[in-house]
Amino acid sequence: MSDNKAPVITVDGPGGAGKGTITQMLAQKLGWSLLDSGALYRLTALAAERQGVSLEDDAGLVEVASSLDVAFEPTPVGEPVRVLLAGEDVTAEIRTESCGNNASRVAVKQPVRDALLQRQRDFRKNPGLVADGRDMGTVVFPDAPVKIFLTASAEERARRRFNQLKEAGVDVNIDALLEEIRARDERDMNRSAAPLKPADDAQVIDSTGLSIEEVLDRCMAAAGQA
Repeated sequence: MSDNKAPVITVDGPGGAGKGTITQMLAQKLGWSLLDSGALYRLTALAAERQGVSLEDDAGLVEVASSLDVAFEPTPVGEPVRVLLAGEDVTAEIRTESCGNNASRVAVKQPVRDALLQRQRDFRKNPGLVADGRDMGTVVFPDAPVKIFLTASAEERARRRFNQLKEAGVDVNIDALLEEIRARDERDMNRSAAPLKPADDAQVIDSTGLSIEEVLDRCMAAAGQA
């Protein structure tokens, strides 16, 4: 069960803005729990694919989302949080571009979002929670005392992703990446269900041209208000 009085810092923003690394660093520094909400949508998309459920089958997707056997395990800062689906490590599999695009398609569906809402809120426990996503401050934790909207230009995000994939030995085209990022942004910002946007009381931080340490400093300054 969640603790509705536990403090929450929400970090929303588009893919590739650095939310994953920043939320890990914030959670570690504060000694708080971490919620990677995007992983839940990626896991729903992956589990649906494995179970032969079409991404157009809303009822089937709701059943998949409601029955996810998921666990998060902490890892050293800079490495993705380890994600287990039914005990299997699927961390790498859910971070592929195809899974990310499928997750974006799943996330536009209000019934799926409803199915995952309480599951996300249950992560709220003392001493506190750092929540990473796209609608953490607007929908999931609207009463969070600190809300951050972390963004960066599409070109900067494509460059970062390109470098990540190259380091991992993946052959990728940066122009195709940029096109995918822009398409995902368009889909996320214009969906009827919880569109991607800063909460009215969010602090917007543009990480374009900033080092991860500079971004962390700004986020820690905001966290001081929690």
